Amino acid sequence: MNAALIASLEKLLGTPRDGALLRFSLGNEYLKGGDAPRAAGYFRDSVERDPGYSAAWKLLGKALADAGRAEEALAAWRSGIEAANGKGDKQAGKEMAVFARRIEKALGSGG
Repeated sequence: MNAALIASLEKLLGTPRDGALLRFSLGNEYLKGGDAPRAAGYFRDSVERDPGYSAAWKLLGKALADAGRAEEALAAWRSGIEAANGKGDKQAGKEMAVFARRIEKALGSGG
């Protein structure tokens, strides 16, 4: 985890530069550092600020899956697929569809 980068980004929270990209960047750093629950919170903040941000939906799903929250991950990826399709981001939509199918299969087999 890049603590210096995270500290710099966190200083921007609540400033005019605070927005979906800042929250996405913080989530990404926490996810890289292995703190999936905290990452998920920032990704959720990101998609609340920009519901069409397909990259944030994709990593929200990953963070939730990494945190053991499969149903929430599936819901995030489904929302992300809609967002990606809405803006023509076909690759992100395809990736999230693959991730969603894996979760659906795992949940269907009892975990």
